[in-house]
Amino acid sequence: MVVVLALVITAAALVFTARNFAMTADVSKLISPQLEWRKRELAFEAAFPQFNNLTLIVVDAATPELAESASRQLAAALKKKPELFHSVRRPDAGPFFEREGLLLLPLDQVRTAMAGLGQMAPFLALLNADPSLRGVVAAMATAAQGVQSEQGSLDSIGPMVGALADAIEKTVAGQPAYFSWQAFVAGAPTEARVSRRVILVQPVLDYAELQPGAASSAAIRETARALGLDPAHGVTVRLTGPVPLGDEEFVSLAQDADIVLAVMVVSLLGILWLAVRSIRVVLAIVITTLVGLAMTTALGLWATGRFNLISVAFIPLFVGLGVDFSIQFSVRSLAERLVQPTREAALIAAGAGIGRALVLSAVAIGVGFFAFLPTSYLGVAELGTVAGLGMIVALVLSVALLPALLVLLRFPATQHAEVGFTLLAPVDRFVTRHRVGVLGTALLAAVVSAAMLPFVRFDFDPFHLKSHEVESMTTLKDLVADPDWTPYTINILRPSLAEADALARRLAELPEVRHTITLQSFIPADQEKKLEAIGETAELLGPALDEDPRYPPPTDEELRQSLKNTAGALRKVVADAKPGPATASVRRLAEALDRLEAAPADARERAAAIVKVPLTIVLDQVRQQLKAGEVTRETLPADLVVDWVTKDGRARIQVTPADGRYDNDFLRRFATAVQRIAPDATGAPIYTQASGDSVVDAFLQAGLFSFVAIVLLLVLVLRRVRDVVLTILPVLLSGLLTFATCAVLDLPLNFANIIALPLLFGVGVAFNIYFVMAWRRGETAMLRSSLMRAVVFSALTTASAFGALWLSTHPGTATMGRLLMISLGWEIFVTLVFRPALLAHSPNSKLWF
Repeated sequence: MVVVLALVITAAALVFTARNFAMTADVSKLISPQLEWRKRELAFEAAFPQFNNLTLIVVDAATPELAESASRQLAAALKKKPELFHSVRRPDAGPFFEREGLLLLPLDQVRTAMAGLGQMAPFLALLNADPSLRGVVAAMATAAQGVQSEQGSLDSIGPMVGALADAIEKTVAGQPAYFSWQAFVAGAPTEARVSRRVILVQPVLDYAELQPGAASSAAIRETARALGLDPAHGVTVRLTGPVPLGDEEFVSLAQDADIVLAVMVVSLLGILWLAVRSIRVVLAIVITTLVGLAMTTALGLWATGRFNLISVAFIPLFVGLGVDFSIQFSVRSLAERLVQPTREAALIAAGAGIGRALVLSAVAIGVGFFAFLPTSYLGVAELGTVAGLGMIVALVLSVALLPALLVLLRFPATQHAEVGFTLLAPVDRFVTRHRVGVLGTALLAAVVSAAMLPFVRFDFDPFHLKSHEVESMTTLKDLVADPDWTPYTINILRPSLAEADALARRLAELPEVRHTITLQSFIPADQEKKLEAIGETAELLGPALDEDPRYPPPTDEELRQSLKNTAGALRKVVADAKPGPATASVRRLAEALDRLEAAPADARERAAAIVKVPLTIVLDQVRQQLKAGEVTRETLPADLVVDWVTKDGRARIQVTPADGRYDNDFLRRFATAVQRIAPDATGAPIYTQASGDSVVDAFLQAGLFSFVAIVLLLVLVLRRVRDVVLTILPVLLSGLLTFATCAVLDLPLNFANIIALPLLFGVGVAFNIYFVMAWRRGETAMLRSSLMRAVVFSALTTASAFGALWLSTHPGTATMGRLLMISLGWEIFVTLVFRPALLAHSPNSKLWF
């Protein structure tokens, strides 16, 4: 009847779970919105919603022109998918930056750029008249002839000639080839950042899915493939930002989940068998655990409505503690079967012997979990709710369903071997004989461990918990050092732009700050002088660039003739020239043109595209720059203004950290320095640190509440302060030893492994309650008892099963496995050495220790 009832309830729980299962991956829901730093973060998100839930599309290309072309194509294509993207924009591109962007540079750089364009005026005019490969090689020939007539030098055209020769040689050889005009025309640098573009998209998210942005990310990648934006064409498109980082977290977690799960299951079953030496008993324990897990899942959904990334940790909590209850009852039943005539009598005796301790343990741990409810970390509060309900389920099933299953499966009727650990008899005698020394050593270990607590650190940066192998993280690491796109910026709101500018100037003086940006930063200084320099160049070059091409595209025969003529002209130029890099480049180009002229027609078509596409982009950029006009607050584009000033006039300040380190210590100094001047600041360096502090505070608060609640419960039940102290001391010692080990090994606590602490606390409390209750009943030689066997194998089961997490390639999961193994290792050590010494005297003695 009990088994049938349990199966019916389990079936109902599974149906309820299937119909109501929900899980949110929205990490913003894990922390109370009432915290001050969270209020500031929410206020900024409300003021500038366009920065929320972003995907950053990072486009890197072989040349700046190719990066620009690829970004334009991709952004235009994505804008046609409103069902997947709320917005698609390029904050550093558009008509304003194409036309007035040059004005944002320092005056000397503007003058240098304009002087360079002025010197290239004849060359650019030729290119504009015939923007084809024929026009390019003809312009090269003209430039070379200018050198011959002493109107220029080989060194001035050497780099351009060498780059063109390289591109043509690779084209003829069938290799990928690219050519950039930007460095030669505009005098701009060609470092990696110049060949990178970033598109900001705000995807439509489905929080009912474990990867809310999966559909939009897949659409971006598919669109890029359809446009030919891939490494084979000189372009890489990568995704990062909050949405891909969150989505790929689940991918990396699942990457080696099959291996971890296999090791976990094999370890769990293997240790269970070693504990009870019966397949039937193992089967009963496994069924009880799975039934309890199904019931707890349904209860958790009923109580909280949906799971979150923290509350889902109830699964290892339930398995670890639920298996412990089952092992305790099963091992005690096997021990009682040695002296009881029937299975039923053995189960009744086991219930009488261990039942009270199980109830007290379950209630104490459950009360401890429910004590999480008042914390500001909502993820932990909901974890406490579900885990607390799970303890009730685990207790009921271990004393109701498990005995029924043991009878139904006919657990071993005879057992001639000792159930306890006879091998531990020497240890038992040693601990008893040297009790004072053992306790003194334990006290010394506790003092030393307590002294090391300040060295236990909390790593508040969530990026350190993510797999560094996934695309979103590798891309983010590339952006960290880029001052234009680093995620470690701080934002501040001020009532007006004038106040924002004044504060920005103060912040810019801090050594931790690289620069500050407000809307005023987009109104250039020295505009009159810059516009004068641009105007002079526009008068010289503008008319030629405004003309339409004079010549139609050449036929293949015309192109071959042009290549042949240019090769000959180049050879004449360097016939009598002195040897040097520039001379060698000219000869290379002449030879490359000869090979291209003799190559198949498709090679010339590819070569023509390689030079024409970037040439068209650069000529258009130059035309736009020469049309620059005065910039005022009123002429700034609306899509730029809304990124810096709200409708009600509040202005945003962006503070970028100084170059160099971006580790936790530097980010904390950076955040602290800014907040001394602007306490209401927000941004990644602040909220990652603050969220870490909030998590630590929440766990400390929950731990304190749990500790107080458990102590009060123990006082109420045990009714002797000494017995309560004897129950709690081993928990404190194993905890201190665990934290000291973390300090020595430099294993920081983090958002992932800190979740393991409730499990470790619960296991420790349960073990100590078992021993104290047995001690109060007058049991001796506990190291040789069935209780010790149950406790050791319970700890080994939890350690081996969840220690398998150590094998995960996911950094956060692996650190959780390491912390569990360390803690349970100390728990077993304390169980074998310190706890027997603590309970060596009679419970009726008036001595405390």
